[in-house]
Amino acid sequence: MPNKTGKVLLIDDNDIDLKINYKIIKLSGFFEEIILCQSGEEGIDYINKNLNEPELWPDFILLDIQMPEMDGFEFLEIYKNFPTAFLDHCKLAILSSTLDFGDIKKAEANPLVLKLLKKPLYPNELQTLLHKHSTLLGI
Repeated sequence: MPNKTGKVLLIDDNDIDLKINYKIIKLSGFFEEIILCQSGEEGIDYINKNLNEPELWPDFILLDIQMPEMDGFEFLEIYKNFPTAFLDHCKLAILSSTLDFGDIKKAEANPLVLKLLKKPLYPNELQTLLHKHSTLLGI
């Protein structure tokens, strides 16, 4: 794995999951910066606020599915409408504890989703995913 670089946007409404996955990502050393959002709305707001500043774009998003108000699928419906340059730059994986087979199939069928990762996040799974898509991520 190359030196850590770039930014990851971690979106999860569960405070404990957010803290655990933050620590796992931080300890793994894969990213220089970890941006935390506690809702899908907060994630969309972050992206909208920084759309004109590509240096602030996340390189990677880890998105929870089951969140109140705006779930992961509703986030993806808005996310897919961002400019192509942004979507080409920023890759996305689902990070979820869902056991709902319908949710899993729906996530895996979405062309914007690289993979569905199970909670808790395992550094070796993240490393494999990042390595597999490193040319896409530019890292």
